[in-house]
Parts: sequence; C-alpha cells; structure tokens
Amino acid sequence: MSKKQKTIKKQVTLSGKGLHTGMHVDLTFIPAPVNHGYIFRRVDLEEKPMIHATAELVTDTSRGTTIEEKGVRVGTIEHVMAALYGLEIDNVLMEINGPEAPIIDGSSKFIVRALKEAGIVDQEQNKNFYEIREKLVFSDEAKGIEIVVFPDDRFSVDVMIDYNSKVLGHQYATLSKLQDFEHEVAPCRTFVFFHELEFLLKNNLIKGGDLENAIVILENEVPQEELDRIADLFNKPRIKRNSEGVLNNLNLYFTNEPARHKLLDILGDFALIGRPIKGRIVASRPGHFSNNQLARKIRGMIREEETKRAFPDFSPTAEPLFNVNQVMKILPHRPPFLLVDKIAAKTDTTIVGIKNVTMNEGFFVGHFPEEPVMPGVLQVEAMAQVGGILVLSSVPDPENYSTYFLKIDKVKFKRKVVPGDTLVFKLEYLAPVRRGIVLMFGQAFVGNDLVMEGELMAQIVKNKN
Repeated sequence: MSKKQKTIKKQVTLSGKGLHTGMHVDLTFIPAPVNHGYIFRRVDLEEKPMIHATAELVTDTSRGTTIEEKGVRVGTIEHVMAALYGLEIDNVLMEINGPEAPIIDGSSKFIVRALKEAGIVDQEQNKNFYEIREKLVFSDEAKGIEIVVFPDDRFSVDVMIDYNSKVLGHQYATLSKLQDFEHEVAPCRTFVFFHELEFLLKNNLIKGGDLENAIVILENEVPQEELDRIADLFNKPRIKRNSEGVLNNLNLYFTNEPARHKLLDILGDFALIGRPIKGRIVASRPGHFSNNQLARKIRGMIREEETKRAFPDFSPTAEPLFNVNQVMKILPHRPPFLLVDKIAAKTDTTIVGIKNVTMNEGFFVGHFPEEPVMPGVLQVEAMAQVGGILVLSSVPDPENYSTYFLKIDKVKFKRKVVPGDTLVFKLEYLAPVRRGIVLMFGQAFVGNDLVMEGELMAQIVKNKN
C-alpha cells in the first residue's frame, strides 16, 4: 500500500535561543500543501524571504547545518529537519524570526513533541520515494570518514563513531525503521568535549550555549576548581565529573547517546534531499559536511532522472518551427559542420531538434569504412548546436552572438548511431541563464530509444566583428 504525503494539522510554535547567535527566536510550523516540501520564511526581514531547505543551498557545516538563499540564511537547522524526517512529515512552512533555529535541549525531542501535538495528517497524494539503485560512497580517509548508501527496499541507518576517546570508545547506533525515531533517536543530545568549551565560548561560537543543551565529555581528570570556573562562565551551579566521564548535570538517556545523535544529524541532513529515500545508510564517523556531500550527490541523481522525459512528443510530418535555412540565420555553423536539419519545437526552457544521419556524411569515409558509425563527439556537437539555437533565439540579434563550450559532463552513450537513423535531440535548461553562462541537460533519441545524454555548459559571447 502506498504511503501518503503528510503535513501537520495546525500550526505550532517553539521558542528558544540559537546555539551560536544566542538570539531568542520563535519558530512556527505551518501546514503546507502537497509537494511543497520544507521551506523556511524569515519573518523578521522586511520582504519575508523564503529559504528552501535543500542540500545545494547549504553554505556552512562547521558546527551545524546552515542554508542560504539569495543572501538570506537560517542556521543550525539539522535537529528541526531530523524531527520532520523522522516523523515522515513531507510538507511544512517554517516561519522564523531570526537567523538560527532554537537549540532547546540539543536534540529533536521537544520539536517532535510539538509537531505531534499539532497533529500529523495524511494528504491526497502519495509520497515520492527515491530508490537508491546503486552503491553510493563518500569517504575522507584522512579523517576516517566513510558514508555508504546501499540499495534496499526500505530505509535504515547504521552509524559508527570512534574519536580515539577513552570515554566514548567505539560506539554504534542503528535505526531500522523510522517508527522508532521518536523514542530511540529524537531525545539524543549533541555532545562536546570539555576542552573545547572555553575556546568556543570566548570566540563567540556558542553565545546560546548552555551546559544543559549538550553532553559535556571529560577525557581526563579535571580539577574541581576548573569545573567550577567553567560553570561560572556559563552562570551555572557547581558541576562534577560522574562515573561515565561526563558532567553530572545531565544523565545519559542511552550509553551510546553520542552515536545516536550522529544518526539524528544524518536524518536532518538527508532531509535536505527533498524526497524520502529507500536505501540503507552505513556511516563511519559522519559529520555535517560528509552528510551534505552525499545528499547533494543524491539530489543530482534525482535532478538528472527527473529531467529525463519520454521521447519528445512531436509529429515528423508537421511543419518545422525552424527549417535549415532559418537555422543558419541563428547559428554561425555551415556545412559540412552544420549538424542540425530543423527545429521541431521550442519553449522558453526546452527545445527539440532533428539531425538526419545519411551515408553522405563525410565522416563515414573513415569512421569506419566497413561499419559506419557516427562519432560520439559529433553527436555531442549536434546536441550542442540544438542547445545553441535555444539560447541564441532568446536574443534579438542572434547573428551577432556565438556559444562556446565550457564543460561537457556526465555524457553517456547508450548505443551506436548509424546511417539511416534520425537523431532527435531534446535539451532543457538546468538553471536560469546567468551572466551569459548556460547549463543544459540534453538527450538524443533514435525512435523511442535513448542513444545519448549529457550535461552541457556553455557561454554566450558577443562576436567581435
């Protein structure tokens, strides 16, 4: 049975200090329609700008996850995102009146509680799961980091951490199903080593830091006078080191609470993929940077697959939008290097072009005499020429401009192209044209078969003459 998308039944507000800024903020969760996803809105700013919670908008992972869109930031969002992902909530608008989410107790516990009190409701459309189909890896051998995502028909996470710590030791945590998140992962708080506290505090990196919103780990014996001094810095009562090697102001919920918190962070950072995934995550010593790198990779795969469409819908007998003479009024290319015969369709962001491959092509003389095959580089060139028409037809005087390759990426050839084939190219912008830079995803079809695809980056340049 398909799972439905979910939102909350009514709005709910949480308040608290930002860990790094120390600012008091209110965070209000508001129900959102299907396919809305996760979006923050900075209501403290004049135009109340939106910031989409997606992996490619992450700009800082040093001590939390910060997203930024058009110069507007929201920081330390990972615990909020983990709560949404763990409760399988797909669509919500989050209004926040400051630059950072409240840290509360350093976990997702109270965020989960608030969302459940607001009520979680099914929506009319099914969830749009992304199934991992091949093994994906991010590794940093120097730091001992490795995250692997394996194909699976369900979602699960395994985390291992080892910081060469006598107190923490080697810890392992697992989440086999999201239904266990609320009780097994959400309450697990962030942790910090005692020797880091004073540096962070004196460098204004934890203005909202509190000995009650993090587990403080003491690697070595620390004189009571030093513990008292740190307590005074935080304006807290006297503290001691307990038998577990942490400050006695907090009791651990689990012996492996730090590993469970790292699992929580993975959920929060993977929520920025924008779609729930089916796959098994196995992570060794993960962090926000590594989490984000893999989340970006998965988003890139999703984007590539979503831009792939079925064979372009057009009639080969219909009057072309541009015939070859009109094509030559836009492109500077001429035979034998003009590789576009006509343009069948075009919108502001997509184009469909045709190349009829005949035995009269000059390259077949040497490629290859006994088995003529259209060179892959010329297929890419033909596709680029079609993309050039899309770009140049948007300017009033295309004859005064040219497009030049900057990068060709992710090109794949599915089968050979031979005399008698009709190549149908479809290209689509992957991003708006900015400063003359164009990024497109293109596909080439013969019949209903996809024969080639790739990403093209080009620059529009005005001719000097």
